[in-house]
Amino acid sequence: MPEPALVLAPRAVTFDWSAVPAHWVPGEPLATHVMNTLHLVLPEGERWFVHVFGQALPHIRDDKLREEVIGFIGQEAVHAEAHQGAADHLAAQGLDPAPFVDQVSWLFRTLLGDRDLPAPVAHQWLLERLAMIAAIEHFTAVLGRWVLRAPLERAGADPTMVDLLRWHGAEEVEHRSVAFDLYAHLDGRWPRRVRTMAVAGPVLLWLFARCTRWLMRNDPLRPGPARLRDAHRAARRGLLPDLAGLLRATWQYLPRAYHPSQDGTTDEAVAYLATSPAARAAAR
Repeated sequence: MPEPALVLAPRAVTFDWSAVPAHWVPGEPLATHVMNTLHLVLPEGERWFVHVFGQALPHIRDDKLREEVIGFIGQEAVHAEAHQGAADHLAAQGLDPAPFVDQVSWLFRTLLGDRDLPAPVAHQWLLERLAMIAAIEHFTAVLGRWVLRAPLERAGADPTMVDLLRWHGAEEVEHRSVAFDLYAHLDGRWPRRVRTMAVAGPVLLWLFARCTRWLMRNDPLRPGPARLRDAHRAARRGLLPDLAGLLRATWQYLPRAYHPSQDGTTDEAVAYLATSPAARAAAR
């Protein structure tokens, strides 16, 4: 049975970071910083999503899809600002992310940014970036489902940070089909979908691993090196996603008949959004 149609709309959430400790998963600096990578990588990435989707809007011929894309743009813009607030909090605690964020900015604004190209080639560059976003959104939906279920409270994780991650994860699950549907509407070629996933998957893994190492190395509390065995231990406790699960999710994206609606339901996301302190405050 298909899920009921959802109207995607941004939720104007705010978070008070003043009481959030540096290692907000107690005794787990590596797990803390693996998840802190989101605050350094996502703001620039999500601003890039908004920019590219804005360029795609004039080409959309389906009214329902246009509404969903507009809702997606609004949600992604709020995600970027929410994680920017967390990044600013890291800087206030002595871990200034600017040197790493400058590199992320170059990736999205220069390497994947607009180019001075003839119109037909520029349109193909737009389609290439839409396919890339669809691949990235596949991973954000997978991570969204993971964080909705992760036993972070049991580990004593800070509730403000947990709410940020779960609110964001819930909205990723909520709009998990939009980027895929937009690419399918404007192009949809399967070889391009496979090729962009083959690029996006390894690059995302490399980017988040590099960011984690940078955070651990520059943490003023000096927690030590980022070790793979510590990541495996945290994953066994449910505090980090399992790498094997992420690899399986990559494989699931590749069949021609795949559609994101096949991956779970929206019910879990909607249920969390109904209880999220930040989302409830925004609704009021």
